[in-house]
Formats: sequence, structure tokens, C-alpha cells
Amino acid sequence: MRIITLSLAVLLGLAAAESALAQNAAHNRYRWRDAQGNLHFDDSLPAEALQLGYDIVNAQGLVVKHVDKPKSAEELKADEKAAADRDEQKRIADEQARRDQQFLAAYPNEQELASALHAQIDMIDQSIHATEISLQSQEKSLTEMLSHAADLDRNGKPVPATLQSQIDALRVNIEKQKAFIVERQQQKVDAEKKNEAEIARYRELQAHVRH
Repeated sequence: MRIITLSLAVLLGLAAAESALAQNAAHNRYRWRDAQGNLHFDDSLPAEALQLGYDIVNAQGLVVKHVDKPKSAEELKADEKAAADRDEQKRIADEQARRDQQFLAAYPNEQELASALHAQIDMIDQSIHATEISLQSQEKSLTEMLSHAADLDRNGKPVPATLQSQIDALRVNIEKQKAFIVERQQQKVDAEKKNEAEIARYRELQAHVRH
């Protein structure tokens, strides 16, 4: 009999709790501010609240749920753009992380990286040096041809067309080689700056790995 009484008490307690929850749910109200900022409460949801956004509050005045106002087409478009920008930034960050991993894997230590970068500079130097040797040879040939043409002119003899053609061709080629040397020298300057940045980046990544 005592067990039956206890069971009945438990059932009555559960029923009371369910009734209290139902009463609380039934007393939920809507709270919102109008366009002038005035606070309103209501048991039903008016159209103004739907347009401006509202809170659902319980009998104790606590917010159960917040509902934002509907977004305009412009706001939705702005949200889509912001999401696309975030996705693009993440893609760029992921790609940079992948390249950084490959960078570290390719060069186990800074000395190997510096050696590889120095080899690139050496190749540019060799190209410049080879072009300078060729330029000196062609300038010498041009000087000899111009001297020969001057001798002919002093002696009242015409400069052969073939000689004039060779002089013209040498002048064009010499100018091209000079421009090439200037270009390669600038490439060397740019490569040295890039190499400094690469080594700095390598040290930064290595420090991050160690920590």
C-alpha cells in the first residue's frame, strides 16, 4: 500500500511539473521595438513585429528566442558576397599553407635554401658575363669596320654595300645586347630581393614549427 502511495505521489509530481511547463509556455509573450524605439509587449504577434524583428519571452521575462527582421534583397546579396569573400580568403589561406609545407619539405635547412637561391644568382651572372664578352668582341669588330669605312671615305672611295650592311647589323645587335645586359642586371637585383624575402619567410616558418 505504501509503494502504491509513493508511486501515486511521483505521478502527481510529474503531472504538476508538466502543468507548470505548459502554463509557462502558454504565458510566452512577444516583445519588440517599433520604428521610434518604443518597447512593446503583446500576447499575439503583430505585423509590425514581424517587419522589425522581435523576442519571445517567457513568464519571467527571459528571452526564449530572438527573431531578426526579414532581410532585404540588398542585405541578402551583401551576405552572399561576404560569404563568398570568406570562402575565397579561406581558399587563399589554405593554398598558402600548402605552399609553405612544400617549401619547408624542399629545404630541410636554411643552408640548402641559401645554396639553391645563390645558384639562381650565379646563372644570371654567367649570362651577363657571356653577353659582355660577346659585346666586347662585336664592339671591336664594329670599330674595325668603321675605321675601314673611314679610310675608304678619306681616299674618295665608296663604302661597299656589304660593309655598310655589316656595320648596320652590328650596331643593332650591340644595342640589343646592351639592353639584354641591363635587363639581366635588373633581374639580378630583383632576384636578390626575392631571395632575402624567401630566407626571411623560411626562418619565420621554421620558428613557427619549433614553437
